[in-house]
Amino acid sequence: MPYGPGSTDILARIIAQRVSSALGQQILIENRPGAGGGVGSEMVARAAPDGYTLLLGAAATHAVNPALFTRLGYDPQKDFAPVINLASIPNVLIVNPALAASSVAELITLARTQPGALMYSSNGPGTSPHMSAALFEMITGVRLTHVPYKGSAEAVVAVARGDVQLMFANLAPALPMVKDARVRPLAVTVSQRLAAFPEWPTVAEAGAPGFEVSTWFALFAPAGTPEAIVARLNREFGAALTDPDTRDKLLAQGFILHGGTPQDLARLVASELAKWARVVKASGAKSD
Repeated sequence: MPYGPGSTDILARIIAQRVSSALGQQILIENRPGAGGGVGSEMVARAAPDGYTLLLGAAATHAVNPALFTRLGYDPQKDFAPVINLASIPNVLIVNPALAASSVAELITLARTQPGALMYSSNGPGTSPHMSAALFEMITGVRLTHVPYKGSAEAVVAVARGDVQLMFANLAPALPMVKDARVRPLAVTVSQRLAAFPEWPTVAEAGAPGFEVSTWFALFAPAGTPEAIVARLNREFGAALTDPDTRDKLLAQGFILHGGTPQDLARLVASELAKWARVVKASGAKSD
């Protein structure tokens, strides 16, 4: 787990419980946060390719980091064997209730009249909330100021307190604040409205055509892992996604479940690498 507690951690623990039972072996979750997921990713890239050390990677580790970091200790394609695309979770654009913007269109207008004055939080450089905002800036032409925090929960609380004005937050950590009316949801970042919250428009339909961001999570093994082991892992983790109890738990947390073949995941990584390279370049963001 290349991150601390948050959406990725929730996904890992729910699925690991089901797969541990199926395999008859305990799956241990080890959190190795740091460098936008780079610390944990590099550790797995250097691990023995025997199927016993796996990475729960994400869009940040395998699509954004290669463009963002000047020095990266792993290659997202050469150093890993794709196993399965597990799930994704939408981001929701939230603002502090005191902000004079009740829609995406009003937020864009406000941001254009005050270039750089509006601040947004994230759980670190290169994370989905950061890159969502960068894509929003690129599409709309507004200029915002990035304020990174150490974790998702802290970044959401910053919006509620008014320390920053907005965030493209992962849905899971944002929901409690939304339900308590401590933050105001404006739109979701995926291409279609969510069945659980049909009243929330998408960012694209609400004022930023072409905008779409989905925070995906996928399983990777070290490069060189035998194909038979990859196939077994793909089968077991795919079965977990269709297990009724596991599925219900994940859906309740706001996850969209995927699955598919290792080849499907390889194609996803390739397309996402190209997409986020353009966004990172346009944003001018760089990290050591």
